[in-house]
Amino acid sequence: MNPFVPLNPPIRDWRGLRVWLVGASTGIGAALARRLSAHGARVALSARGRDRLETLAAECADGAEVIVVPMDVTCADDFVRTRDHLLAQWGAIDLVVLNAGTYQPLRAWELTPQRIRDTLDVNLLGVMDGVAAVVPTMLEHGHGAIAIVASVAGYGGLPNAVTYGPSKAALINFAETLYLDLAPRGLGVHLICPGFVATPLTAQNEFHMPALISAEKAAEYMVSGLARGAFEIHFPRRFTRILKLLQCMPRRLYFPLIGRATGL
Repeated sequence: MNPFVPLNPPIRDWRGLRVWLVGASTGIGAALARRLSAHGARVALSARGRDRLETLAAECADGAEVIVVPMDVTCADDFVRTRDHLLAQWGAIDLVVLNAGTYQPLRAWELTPQRIRDTLDVNLLGVMDGVAAVVPTMLEHGHGAIAIVASVAGYGGLPNAVTYGPSKAALINFAETLYLDLAPRGLGVHLICPGFVATPLTAQNEFHMPALISAEKAAEYMVSGLARGAFEIHFPRRFTRILKLLQCMPRRLYFPLIGRATGL
């Protein structure tokens, strides 16, 4: 493989592109919706709360085509219903961004079956169901791309992330496997791994979050990575590269370093 050739078709011109944003009501999803609509994309906004989506739609660029389609990612039938609605409106979907996620700070002694399922139903199964809904139609049309929002928490074990971290680690593996299957058939697959981003979810953290960035900056990084045709889009790199390096260390070094860094 030529190291100078992008792993995915670069997305540089957003004018008229049909983009389905799942998990769009707040945080990174909302910031990305505003940015893409300003670039001329046709945007569909999905999340559970219609009121928040309607407010976001009003905040998007004047004249932009914005469709509000509320849905629940824990219901596989909702993905199929929303997909069919968008296909009826647009004819095809050029990019789906699977950004819906949940986070509850948990330590090992706080695990319960319900808390486990509350995380995995949204963060993992909700993404896999979304992929299952869009891949057949993208293959039928011969083009399209899928962007999966995971997290650097999936790189390695971290305190307070006993359900969140494993859900994101599974998404990293899932995206890599999707790429192996779908890239040879002409579809793009992007893995997005943000560091700490100021959102309502991270506001729950009671510890210092290094290299914290705004949701608007995160959206900027994402658009830049899509323009490069990158497979993995991780940011901010001054932080994510350190976490990647830590994974190369022996566990007898990794565990005490993480413990000292987090104070937990």
